[in-house]
Amino acid sequence: MIIPGLVSVTFRHLDVPRVIELVTEAGLSAVEWGGDVHVPSGDVETARLVREQCASAGISIAGYGSYYRAGASDPSEVDRALRTAVALGAPRIRVWAGTWGSKRITPGKRAEVLAALRLCAQAAEAEGLQVALEFHRNTLTDTVESTQAVLAEIGMPNVASYWQPRGAQDVEEAVDEVRSLLPNLPTVHVFSWGAGWGDNRLPLGERADLWEAVLPELAGDEVDRYALLEFVPDDHPAAFRRDAGTLLGWLDRLR
Repeated sequence: MIIPGLVSVTFRHLDVPRVIELVTEAGLSAVEWGGDVHVPSGDVETARLVREQCASAGISIAGYGSYYRAGASDPSEVDRALRTAVALGAPRIRVWAGTWGSKRITPGKRAEVLAALRLCAQAAEAEGLQVALEFHRNTLTDTVESTQAVLAEIGMPNVASYWQPRGAQDVEEAVDEVRSLLPNLPTVHVFSWGAGWGDNRLPLGERADLWEAVLPELAGDEVDRYALLEFVPDDHPAAFRRDAGTLLGWLDRLR
């Protein structure tokens, strides 16, 4: 089943109660809470409070979106982020595979990133958490091929990757990427972009061609996965409500 929700960084300018209110009003079911504003890394008290607020609203927690960058961040950040994720009740923690793209990273730095990711995965495993790698440019997980290589070299069952589209991405390419990451693909970030990297945000429905092809792939094996809205035009609640309605309409047709 695909569980629809929101990435909280979409509304960095709003507080936690308002984010929860918007999610509930839109008929969505989950939130991935960001570690920069809403649930700061190391702030266990806030994490527990947000967990309680979500439970009261009937909202599940899809994950904890940390900004730990393997091979670049202070290693002590892993412990802070994991303690926060545990207090939040998150099933997984999102981390970043370094700050260098797969085509330009040196072999030595690549080894450092992988070693840091292994240590992070081992620490997360001890807490019963999954590690999810952000699928993003300027990281080792900037292409599906490099992502698969990273997952294979880490070789731990609690490590997976997210997926999100690129601006004006070809539909067939997007479907191929998703198929390549399945079945170990817990979450996709849902948005529609035109050409460029986030500079041309579109109403979600303008890339119906892409999402109406990708979503059935995610629903095909009956594994629970999250489809989380992000990057709504102008970061505006009205745009979010519209895009939430679009996403829910697509998911209804899959049932």
